[in-house]
Parts: sequence; structure tokens; C-alpha cells
Amino acid sequence: MFDVDLWPTTTIVLWAVLMIALERWRPYQVGQPFLRREFWTDFVWFSIVFSMAMGWVVSTLVIPGLDAATGWSTTRGIRDLPVAAQVAVSFVTHDLFIYTFHRAMHRNRYLWRLHECHHSVQEMDWAGGSRGQVFENLITGTAEFAPIALFMSPEVAVIKPVIDACWGMWIHANVDVRSGWLNYLFNGPELHRWHHSAEVYDTNFGTKLAIWDWLFGTAYLPSDKKATRLGLAEPFPTNIIAQQLFAFRSYRV
Repeated sequence: MFDVDLWPTTTIVLWAVLMIALERWRPYQVGQPFLRREFWTDFVWFSIVFSMAMGWVVSTLVIPGLDAATGWSTTRGIRDLPVAAQVAVSFVTHDLFIYTFHRAMHRNRYLWRLHECHHSVQEMDWAGGSRGQVFENLITGTAEFAPIALFMSPEVAVIKPVIDACWGMWIHANVDVRSGWLNYLFNGPELHRWHHSAEVYDTNFGTKLAIWDWLFGTAYLPSDKKATRLGLAEPFPTNIIAQQLFAFRSYRV
């Protein structure tokens, strides 16, 4: 019997291998090397070290503290629903939150300080989407996993991170794909690359579902050009520590 403790990691690793293969087969940015600039920073520090550390902080410190203050875990929540239904509820509600918060981070200069690290990637690939500022990740991680831990079954806390990891690799992958009508429902590389464009990054805020962008008028998907220049308009540090501290730099008067 397949070890239940191994399937999440195995799934994520196999999905990463698939993304690498697709990037070699049908690259969007032709000629981009596999070991592109800052690859190891994104892969080792953000994808592995920061991800594990943030998961520990949220699950061991933040959520127990929140539960101690509220006692919410003593309620049934939606635990009586089938696990698939609970995952679906988490999928949709968290995605709507992320759309709203993501849009706010682009519109508010203080919140943008927390988000610009994610947009500093200039050569996007499957590992680039993991880059982020720790306080942004703390907010979004708590918003996602606190409701799961307090109101849902433990199985959801195992399944949802796998979906997150795989979907995050997919939408940031350097893959030339045409999704057709699916772009009106789901977010993929075709839409999300425009979100990382240095020209029109104030669009396509959805993470998994594209319906929010089409519904609220923030979708952008031109058919006559490609998003080739990614990243920020201004220089951003490449050192991992400097990237985290950059959010707290002084404002220019």
C-alpha cells in the first residue's frame, strides 16, 4: 500500500519534473537556460527553506494562538461534509480572498512593498513563483490554513498544499500554451505571464480561478503580442536577505 505520508511530496516532485520537461519541449521564452539567473535562490531558499519554515510558523504558532483566543476549533465547521466538498470550499473561498488581497497589494503602496519581491523575477519558470516576502507569505498562509485547521478535516490540510504547489509551478512555468476557452475559467501560464509583465502587471490577479478577473474587469489577454519583458521597472536586490529587507527601505520624499 502506498505510504500516505509520501504521496504529497512524491506528487509535487513528479509535477516539478513534468514542468521542467514541458519547459524544455515548448518554452515560451526560447533560449532561457534551465539554470537561469537566481534559480538556486528561488529553488533552495524560497521553494524549500522558506516554505517549510513558514508552514511551521503558521501551523505551530499562529493557528494555535488564534484557536486559544477564539476556541473556533471546538465547532464542527464543515467537517461533516465530504472531504472533496471541503477542499472545493477552501479552493473557491481562498482563491477569492487571494484575488481581493492580491489586487489590494497592487493598489496600496504599503502592501505593494510586501508583494514586489514576487514580481522581481525577470526570467520566469516553474520555481520562480515561489519567490516572496515573508510577511506576505505569513498573511496569505494564515488566511488559507487557519480556516482549514479550525473548521475542516485534517485531510484538507494535506490535499490543499499539494494543489497550491502544483498550480503555482504551472502558472509560472516557462511554457508556451494556448488554453482557449479555459482561460475564462482557470488561471494558467498564458494569463499569469502577463501579470508578471513589466508593462501591464496590474492585471490578472487570480491565482487558480480566472473568473474573478473576467467578472471584475481586471483580465488581460491580448492575442497579438507576447509578454517578453518581465520583472519590475526599478532595480531589485538579488541577495536573499536584501530581498526580504527591501520592503522596509525609506520612502523617497
